[in-house]
Formats: sequence, C-alpha cells, structure tokens
Amino acid sequence: MTEAEPAAPGRVLLVEDEPNIATALAFILQRDGWRVSTHPDGATALAAVDRHAPDVVVLDVMLPGKSGFEVLAEIRGGPRPDLPVLMLTAKGQAKDRERAEALGVSRFMTKPFSNAELLAAVQQLAGRAVADDAS
Repeated sequence: MTEAEPAAPGRVLLVEDEPNIATALAFILQRDGWRVSTHPDGATALAAVDRHAPDVVVLDVMLPGKSGFEVLAEIRGGPRPDLPVLMLTAKGQAKDRERAEALGVSRFMTKPFSNAELLAAVQQLAGRAVADDAS
C-alpha cells in the first residue's frame, strides 16, 4: 500500500422514508464513490446504524415510527456518540435547527439543496478533503 493510493470509499447510512428522495440521494452519493445503505423509518434506525456501521448518517427529520430528532438523541446516547450526522428537513424553521443543534447534530441542511452542497457536507463530515471539482 502506498501513500498515493486513494482511501477506501466511506459508508453512508441514509435514513429517508420517501423512496424517490432516497433513490436520488443514494445515486448522488454512490456516483461520488460512497457505499450507501438506505433505511426507511425512524423506529428501527438505531439498529440500522449498528448493522451498517456508517461513517456518516444522513437523517431526515420527518420519519415514520420516530422522528429524526429522536433518532439523533439515540445515536448521541449510544455506543457511537461522535458519529457524524447530517440532518435534512423540508421545514427549515429556526426552532428545528435549534432543536437539532441542542441534540448534537453535526450539520443541518434545509431542502432543497444542491447535489454539490450535499456531497461537500458528507465529505467534510467524513473527514475527506473536499476536492475543487468544477463538474
């Protein structure tokens, strides 16, 4: 193994209940080299975190079973409290951002967002250098 060898792709767990959004986000992330697992509900999201051992979790706020806020609180209270979590919401109200920050979210993004913005956030949270890619 040489220093010039690229790092292995990271793992992203995408917790999103809307199939079209999950498919689109997974495609964007996979095209960037990420290994992506998707999970559709909040009730069993913590088990999915344990099962998939992601480097980053992309977490929707509004989920069936448990909200993204509840899932975030469980992650922060679990065995991997420092796991980077990017929370996505369509609501974008200041109180939602404040609640997420109080629970220890790593990054908070309001829908709609650009593909480049999502990729840059995931790369930053995973500790990857963000390339200056003009594509």
